[in-house]
Amino acid sequence: MLGIGKIARKVFGTPNDRKIKATRPLVDQINALEPEHEKLDDDGLKAKTDELRKRALDGESLDDLLPEAFANVREGARRALGLRAFDVQLMGGIFLHQGNIAEMKTGEGKTLVATFPAYLNALTGKGVHVVTVNEYLAKRDAEWMGKVFAMLGMTTGVNGSDMTGADKLAAYSCDITYGTNNEFGFDYLRDNLKSDLADVFQKDHNFAIVDEVDSILIDEARTPLIISGPSDDRSELYVSIDKIIPLLKDDHYELDEKSRAVSFTDEGNEYLEQQLSAHGLLEDGQSLYDPESTTIVHHVNQGLRAHKLFQRDKDYIVRGDDVVLIDEFTGRMMAGRRLSDGLHQAIEAKEGVPIQPENITMASVTFQNYFRLYDKLAGMTGTAATEAEEFSEIYGLGVVEVPTNRPIARIDEDDKVYRTSGEKYQAIIDEIKEAHAKKQPVLVGTTSIEKSEMLSDLLKSAGIEHNVLNARQHDKEAEIVADAGRLGAVTIATNMAGRGTDIQLGGNADMKVMQALAENPDADPAALRAEQEAAHAAEKQKVIEAGGLNVMASERHESRRIDNQLRGRAGRQGDPGRTAFYLSLEDDLMRIFGSERLDKVLTTLGMKEGEAIVHPWVNKSLERAQAKVEARNFDMRKQVLKFDDVMNDQRKVIFGQRREIMAAKDLSEIATDMRHQVIDDLVDAHMPPKTYADQWDIEGLYAHAIEMLDIDVPIIEWAAEEGVDDEDIRERLTKAADEKMAQKAAAFGPETMRNIEKQVLLQTIDSKWREHLLTLEHLRSVVGFRGYAQRDPLNEYKSEAFQLFEGLLDSLREEVTKQLARVRPLTDEEQRQMLAQMAAQQAEIQKAAVPADDEAAEGEAVNGFDADEPTTWGNPGRNERCPCGSGKKFKHCHGRLT
Repeated sequence: MLGIGKIARKVFGTPNDRKIKATRPLVDQINALEPEHEKLDDDGLKAKTDELRKRALDGESLDDLLPEAFANVREGARRALGLRAFDVQLMGGIFLHQGNIAEMKTGEGKTLVATFPAYLNALTGKGVHVVTVNEYLAKRDAEWMGKVFAMLGMTTGVNGSDMTGADKLAAYSCDITYGTNNEFGFDYLRDNLKSDLADVFQKDHNFAIVDEVDSILIDEARTPLIISGPSDDRSELYVSIDKIIPLLKDDHYELDEKSRAVSFTDEGNEYLEQQLSAHGLLEDGQSLYDPESTTIVHHVNQGLRAHKLFQRDKDYIVRGDDVVLIDEFTGRMMAGRRLSDGLHQAIEAKEGVPIQPENITMASVTFQNYFRLYDKLAGMTGTAATEAEEFSEIYGLGVVEVPTNRPIARIDEDDKVYRTSGEKYQAIIDEIKEAHAKKQPVLVGTTSIEKSEMLSDLLKSAGIEHNVLNARQHDKEAEIVADAGRLGAVTIATNMAGRGTDIQLGGNADMKVMQALAENPDADPAALRAEQEAAHAAEKQKVIEAGGLNVMASERHESRRIDNQLRGRAGRQGDPGRTAFYLSLEDDLMRIFGSERLDKVLTTLGMKEGEAIVHPWVNKSLERAQAKVEARNFDMRKQVLKFDDVMNDQRKVIFGQRREIMAAKDLSEIATDMRHQVIDDLVDAHMPPKTYADQWDIEGLYAHAIEMLDIDVPIIEWAAEEGVDDEDIRERLTKAADEKMAQKAAAFGPETMRNIEKQVLLQTIDSKWREHLLTLEHLRSVVGFRGYAQRDPLNEYKSEAFQLFEGLLDSLREEVTKQLARVRPLTDEEQRQMLAQMAAQQAEIQKAAVPADDEAAEGEAVNGFDADEPTTWGNPGRNERCPCGSGKKFKHCHGRLT
């Protein structure tokens, strides 16, 4: 008897069926336009693009333009590539345009599908990013599909990691830009370290189409993208903390050697606060529990670990001035390896050797938060349904299963479970021999490089020729996969996800033609193609007769998606094929999820060696186990994302402010507002409202006015006047500070002053944000311990991160005001000295570069120095004054590391 749910599905169809049905009228409209577009000549297709572009810019919706745009792309692809898109490919394109994930089986032509929504959305002039998993695929797809876009009058660019800034700007200015997820993410971070809007790569985050979307947005989303750089020298902090650690007694801390962790007791915390205050590392009244103390607590923890958990000549040795780690398994020295998070520096302080600077995070973002920047996001893959909940919850993406162009003829067999891995591998070898004898191509999937090589050794012993695909050479990878469907081919591969090259029965015809042309460059290309295609058709027929591609998996992955991707390599475009999973009770997944009970059942049944249990129930129980692992991994990714979301809100504010500053012509108003706010804070701190004059700290206000505003005004005398209150002092201070800055602006000239304000603002934001990121990292590492006190670590992190961010904004205002107050034009004498110094440096450089008697060349270079042209400056020392005339050290000005 059918359940209610099944009856409803039979009557109304599944939600997926209804989505497919809703696209039918659109597909019919596109098909109806086909004859009209076939009549257009090549220039007519380009003219159609211009017409559609104008209509889009005039406000016509992209949904209304979709039928004509898709019809134009279909005709362009037919002429440029000889490929006419199937109706199901048009459906896939419609779903992508609507901001969904189109789940399309392997071999259904996803690369071509992406051209339809990419073209439509590029009509707005804001650019479209097509994201792939590796650079080989990005270049291949851009070159291949670029022919379609060129036929339609659109430009295509490739964003590669080895490109110059100018090349990247050109790639991003194209209508459609192909690139990898890593490169797009890093460019976003690089953009937010720049100081000129003209150098920014990503002007808009309009629309991204992510190929292999599950691989990029789920598998690779576990680790954030980070740009790091050398930190400021903090040697004194490490040395000061190192002096305190030996003073601690046993009851001040607790050691957990198993997890290599340390924690302080209540007595230890009190004692530490006293010692840190005495050594000037903790301000009066500041507790170790305050948000401002996070960095100190982190460094004290690392100092304690260095002293109590790391032993000289066991965990590390000291060679000269270096602390070299020792590998605990091999006992070998690991030269060049360093412990992170300041731990290595703490050991260097303990051993009294020079402290090397640690790398600090300059900018970071998770893939989740990067891709959520786009106004519209879409994705393609062969397997997304199992992760539909995560795509919906994290990215707001729906998953639609697009039907195949031809019915699937592949046979998926039930899993075969053996008692030992030895029996399992023997069964795989026997199956390969049987398939190989009838020339059926075989693809064997493994979960690790080690297992693929072990299987390779077994095949060598059996005398079976085969290819092993576990290297990361993308070009060779494509070749091996392209040949995997040839008659009698045997291929072992670790993880078939995201390979980007179809396994075609009989091999890849296009690749055969390219190889033949390379071997016979003088041959007639058309004749050679006809010859190769005829040979390919004959070979394909033989492979079909042998049963198509035989896919065997040596283990189940903990994710059903990966298994489905491997399975999907067989049976593309209605081809025959077979898939089977060979498992043993010693496999990781089976071992973790109750194989002992199954082992007892098999023993009771009296199974002989080499026999397998094959039953649909086994498949179901394994899928349930995989679903549990997937759910656990999803929860872990959600937790990481929750913490990053806190930082992401702050990141958006900071990066947004940077963009506004870069775009602004005049920042004097912002600088003035900051100065006025600093004066307000100073007056409120030293002359609190509703207090008496004898409670005011006028000396403190006077000292801070000199420090912050660089003005020496008679505040003490003002305060002594009868009837003066905090508002009078505030107004007089503001007037004096504004007059000083007006004089400074006149001395520099308005344009120079505007440039100075912009550079000071950007550099201060960057340095404060870097410090803030470091503090948040330290906070993240220690906040987990709050759980022991029955406090939610995430809530603690949110509230303290917010307090720290407010502190960042306050210190930003103070630092900008202080720097602008102190900047001044160089005197004539200082300018002469600087020019003479630069001329001398140039002379030294020229002496090294040309023969000593070549006086003409030397004199020419010296006289060629230009303060406005960095290429004439030679190689200034990092601690010398910057040649531009700003008065700053070179390392803080034009030599600043970005």
